[in-house]
Amino acid sequence: MNKEDIARWRLHNLRLAGAALAAPEDVVAWLCAVQSQDFGPAKWSLAQRTGGVGDAAVDRAFADGAIVRTHVLRPTWHFVLPTDIRWLLELTGPRVHALNAYYYRQLGLDDAVFERCNALLAGALQGGVHLTRKQLGAALERAGVALGGFRLAYLLMNAELRGIVCSGAPNGKQHTYALLEERVPRAEPRTRDEALAELTLRYYTSHGPATVKDFGWWSSLTAADIRRGLETVASRLQHEVVDGVAYWFAGSAPAAGLASPTVHLLQGYDEYIVGYSQSKSVLNLAGRTLVQDRPVFNGVAILDGQVAGHWKRTLNSGTVAFEVALYEPFDAAQAKALQAAADRQGEFLGLTATVATTGISATTGRPARA
Repeated sequence: MNKEDIARWRLHNLRLAGAALAAPEDVVAWLCAVQSQDFGPAKWSLAQRTGGVGDAAVDRAFADGAIVRTHVLRPTWHFVLPTDIRWLLELTGPRVHALNAYYYRQLGLDDAVFERCNALLAGALQGGVHLTRKQLGAALERAGVALGGFRLAYLLMNAELRGIVCSGAPNGKQHTYALLEERVPRAEPRTRDEALAELTLRYYTSHGPATVKDFGWWSSLTAADIRRGLETVASRLQHEVVDGVAYWFAGSAPAAGLASPTVHLLQGYDEYIVGYSQSKSVLNLAGRTLVQDRPVFNGVAILDGQVAGHWKRTLNSGTVAFEVALYEPFDAAQAKALQAAADRQGEFLGLTATVATTGISATTGRPARA
């Protein structure tokens, strides 16, 4: 196994290649947790791994509570399943609190403040009420809670991490919060060892081959917890050393290789990109100086498992226009694969896709302008 093999194997394990899944909730179940602070692009990450699910279907799954969204694993939102949310919060919530501790102190948020605000939030949502962030902020202010700076954001995150609130049904285009106890059915509790084993196995099954440091970044677990998790599931995992680093995985490499050329238009926070730290470079073996114009070109174009460029899209009446900045020009077969990738996202949006390509300047690392 070499690093190129690792990248292509990950495409299969992350369900970007090979057999597609049927529904958005199946994707979340397989990946265990899917980073979703940027809601629209995160929906595309789910649909991209299915056999043709559209934007409206992902919206329905979210509105119906088949998937929920909360802060877990790291100080950012993730999609998780209702059956997983409680044990994931219990296992990783304390770690996220530890990562947030500096900001809690800077904002004057202590246990007494959290306790009072959590009671106020629970009271506002009691009885199946779903409220927007703005509405909850107004309820806290009426009770005399100061919300300057980022206080509201951290108060709501704390309530999520403590399992008091989670995502509710959208109110039009606005996100809402609901009481976790009312939104999510009760599930069988897990012991800490059971939770560690579950998270460890599911990460390396869906994200492997990956390193211990990769898992530590993704989960925020301590080194001791990761060792314990690996000890518990060691008989169900394998590992191989590549360039002096151990990569853990479950099962065997896919029997069929990746069809070439294959292009994926990934959103910038797709699990293929953000699910790793130590070995993130395996998708950029050419050592590209990643484009600096990321606020605009914030998608990543992947060719046969490797970074090939970056993209942005513009929604028009009936069409979605993709502008793709490439490190190297595509040949005819690669251009056809790029159009196919754009067409798939167009189908997801219910729009016709067009593609225009530009180059990335070798001197500035920015998209070349006409």
